[in-house]
Amino acid sequence: MTENRRIENKRELTDNLEKEVVGFLNSHDGGEIHIGVDDSGRVTGLDDADAIQLKVKDRLKNNIQPSIMGLFDIFLERIEEKMIVRIIVASGLEKPYFLRKYGMTEKGCFMRVGSSTEPIAQEMIESLLSRRVRNTIGRMQSTRLNLTFEQLKIYYESRGLHLNQAFMQNLELLTPEGKPNFAAYLLADENGVSVQVAKYADKTRLELVENRDFGRCSLIKALKDVLARMDIENTIFTKIGYPLRHEREMINNLAMREAVVNAIVHNDYSNGAVPKFEFFSDRLEITSAGGLPFGVTEEEFFSGYSTPRNKELMRVFRDLEIVEQLGSGVPRIVEKYGRQAFEIKPNFIRVVFPFAVEKTVEETVEETVEETVERIIRAMKDDPGITIDRLSQTTGLSARGVEWNLKKLKETGRIARVGPKKGGHWKVLEPKNE
Repeated sequence: MTENRRIENKRELTDNLEKEVVGFLNSHDGGEIHIGVDDSGRVTGLDDADAIQLKVKDRLKNNIQPSIMGLFDIFLERIEEKMIVRIIVASGLEKPYFLRKYGMTEKGCFMRVGSSTEPIAQEMIESLLSRRVRNTIGRMQSTRLNLTFEQLKIYYESRGLHLNQAFMQNLELLTPEGKPNFAAYLLADENGVSVQVAKYADKTRLELVENRDFGRCSLIKALKDVLARMDIENTIFTKIGYPLRHEREMINNLAMREAVVNAIVHNDYSNGAVPKFEFFSDRLEITSAGGLPFGVTEEEFFSGYSTPRNKELMRVFRDLEIVEQLGSGVPRIVEKYGRQAFEIKPNFIRVVFPFAVEKTVEETVEETVEETVERIIRAMKDDPGITIDRLSQTTGLSARGVEWNLKKLKETGRIARVGPKKGGHWKVLEPKNE
C-alpha cells in the first residue's frame, strides 16, 4: 500500500484532499486515496472513520468542478483490525477538473505525476479544455420535456432515500441551460429507448426464436427486467448422485450480472445506439455501443481502471446499490472467463459467455476446492496481513472452513506463516519445479 502514481496515503483527513482528488481526475487512469495510512504504507487507523467518510463525500461534492458525482467511491475498510477510509477516483471525461474556489487556473488545476500531485500549466489547461467531451448525455437535451419519474422515486424510496423537488438538479439531470438532459430521458417513466433480449435457434442470427423488448421505461426498471429474464434463460443443469446433488449454471451468474449492468450503464447513448443481449444455442453475447473511453488502453480496461462514460447514470445506479464499486465489474468477469471473453472494437464492446457443459460430481467438487484455494492465495498476495475474518468474507467460507484450507495449504507447502498469530503475515510460496 505504498504510495505511487495511483495511490496516495494520508494519516488523517487534511485540507488538501480535494487537490489530490483533482490530480487523479485529471490523470490518465485515476487512483486511490487511503485515509488512516501513513506515507510508508503503515496502517494507523481512524477513530472516527464514519464521520470522516461523510465529511469526504460532502467536500468532494461541493468543492470540485465540473461535478464529479458518479466518478468516485468512498467506503470503510478494516485492515489489521483498524479502520481506514478508502476513496477510489476515476479518470474523468470532462477534464480539466479544478478546485471551485480557484477556478480553471494553475492554482486550481492539478495532475498526478509519479507519486506527487503537481499544478497544471495554463497552456495544458487550455489544451485539455479544447478536448473536453461535449456530447455526453449530461449535456444532450432530452427529446421530450414533459418527463415523469414515479418509477425512479419508488426505487429511491425502497432504499430509504427521498427525492425532493430539486432532485433533477441534485442528480444532474438538467443541461447547463436548465432543460432535462438525456440522462433524465433514460431514467424517466416513459422514453423511446428499446432494450431487447433476443433468442436464436442455433449459433447464427438466421432463425430468431424470440425477441422481447424490456425498454421504453425507466432504465432502472429495464435493467431489472433484463436481469430477471437472464435468470430464467440461465438454465441450471441438475444431476442427483450420492452423496452430492450437482447443480451448475450455464453461465456464472455473478459475471453475467456484471456484464449486463456494465452494458447498460456504460453504453454510448449519444448516437442513438442501445445495448444488445443475444442468446444463441451455445453462448450469450452482450454488446454495448462505444469502444474504450478516450485514452484508456486495453490493459487498463482489464485491470479495472474506471472512466465512467455516463457519470449521471453511474451516480444513480450507485445510489440504488446496483453498482457496488468503481471498476469492479470487468475484473470479476475476467476472473471467471478470461480476457478472451471480450471483443473490443472502436465502436462497441462485446462479452461472449459460452454455455457450460455438464460435469461429473467429482469434477465439480475438485473445481470448487481449487477455486477456493486460488481466492485465498490471491487475497494473501494482495494483503499479506489479511485476517481469518477477512478471508472468510472474501471466500464466503466460515471461519472454520478458512482455517481448514489454511492448514491444508501449509501442509502442501503453498503458504507459510511469518511471525506471530497477531502482527505476523502470510507468505505465498512458489511451487517447486519437479
